[in-house]
Amino acid sequence: MLLEDFYTIVELDSSDKENIKAIIDLNKEHEVYEGHFPGNPIVPGVCLTQLIKEVMENVEGTELIMVYADNIKFMAMVNPEVNSRLQIDLKVKYDTEQNLIKVNSVTHFNDQVFYKFKGNFKAK
Repeated sequence: MLLEDFYTIVELDSSDKENIKAIIDLNKEHEVYEGHFPGNPIVPGVCLTQLIKEVMENVEGTELIMVYADNIKFMAMVNPEVNSRLQIDLKVKYDTEQNLIKVNSVTHFNDQVFYKFKGNFKAK
């Protein structure tokens, strides 16, 4: 985990490895919010990307590296004081010829979409 105590995985459904659902609770007291931003905490975009990587590492049981991201969209800011719980839905395809894990994900809670990611990972 890159940021110690940044989040907790509350639920992880990876029974279908091509359709994964993770429920994440953010630690709204984490020190990252002291600098991003004091008095108005916002989850840094790089942390949202790291969440995707770490959920996939948890599912795969191995360390991954992001090869590239085709598309990253920040749809709304995540204020951990307002939205401390996130749901990450991942659609996964395995490219065995190129040894890539292709991920298309949406980070949201209820009807609010915060972040969309499309990219590729591979085992480190």
